[in-house]
Order: sequence, then structure tokens, then C-alpha cells
Amino acid sequence: QVQLVESGGGLEQSGGSLRLSCAASGRISIFYAMGWFRQAPGKEREFVAAISWSGSSTHYADSVKGRFTISKDNAKNTVYLQMNSLKPDDTAVYYCATGREYNFVRGETRYIEVWGQGTLVTVSS
Repeated sequence: QVQLVESGGGLEQSGGSLRLSCAASGRISIFYAMGWFRQAPGKEREFVAAISWSGSSTHYADSVKGRFTISKDNAKNTVYLQMNSLKPDDTAVYYCATGREYNFVRGETRYIEVWGQGTLVTVSS
């Protein structure tokens, strides 16, 4: 049974940076990607970024391209989300997840296999 634990959220000013981490316990299938979704108050959960098991492919939502970078360390079973040039619109609970890569890109939250508990990111203007 895979479990995902996020860390690194917090309060940051607009234009600042934060790095989220997601540590996985248990073995992630080589057919599964890892990545991040986020959910702002009153909004649906949306795709942010994903990375394939090998790390050879990455995907980003248009809203974060050029500002966020996803990476992973397979030896540590950990995925990271480096968030730069933060904006107030980035304020949300960020959820780590694992599942088929195309479900991340399609935003198919119902088909995501495992979710973390979420970590809150607040960006002040």
C-alpha cells in the first residue's frame, strides 16, 4: 500500500519561492507517474505538474509553465515541486498523487490511484 506525505507548504509573498516535497512509502509502479494537483477554495481540483516514473518526461499546466519545476529522486522515492515567481492565484491546497501519466495530463482526478493529505500554500499580494 503506497502512502504519500507532502511537506513544504506555507505562507509566501508574491514573487517568492517555495519547494514542496512528497515522500512515498511503498513501491510506485514503473507504469505510474507522480505529480501534483491543487485545489483553491470554491474551485475544482486541477492538474499542476507530473513526472514519469523514469523522470524522462514532465508535464505542466499552462498556468505554471516557466515558473514551476517538477523533479524526482527515485533513490529517495520523493518528488519535488519547485515553485518560483509565486502569484496570489497559486494559493491552494497542493496534493501529491500517483497514477497513470495520462490521467494527470487529462486532469482525470477520479482515476488517480493514491493521494497525499495535501499541504497548504498561501501567496500574499
